Amino acid sequence: MKRFHVHVSVDDLDASVKFYSTVFGAPPSVVKPDYAKWMLDDPRINFAISNRGNASGIDHLGIQVDSDDELKELRERVTAAEIVAVDQSNQECCYARSDKYWTTDPQGVAWETFHTLESIPVYGDTTRAQKSACRGGAPTFESASSKAGACC
Repeated sequence: MKRFHVHVSVDDLDASVKFYSTVFGAPPSVVKPDYAKWMLDDPRINFAISNRGNASGIDHLGIQVDSDDELKELRERVTAAEIVAVDQSNQECCYARSDKYWTTDPQGVAWETFHTLESIPVYGDTTRAQKSACRGGAPTFESASSKAGACC
């Protein structure tokens, strides 16, 4: 089963935890000094916030899957549509180890599709430059056939 993912960068983590806990009617399932996450079933969402120095606002959107097969199925759709994506296996991000891939929509919003393998005790190193080997961020939306000259 798939779960929608939203990650928002915030200036004040405590105020944001209070706000989103009120909106969702539940406390976060994970709270760290620089990060909080709600794993909700109604609506089915993985909603995360962090204050790690990024500009405030939506950091990225995504789809979390429950299995390698689901991740493979979604990745095959992206490949069939000739959308540029960057694969990452066994990545440490947001206090979890995951297999994932990144792409960017036509508006420039980064999209992460991932399967969480396990929780880890550290946030991990997830600078924009690590999210892709291309242009210091998630890959720019383009078809694979039109990417001549691009690094991805």
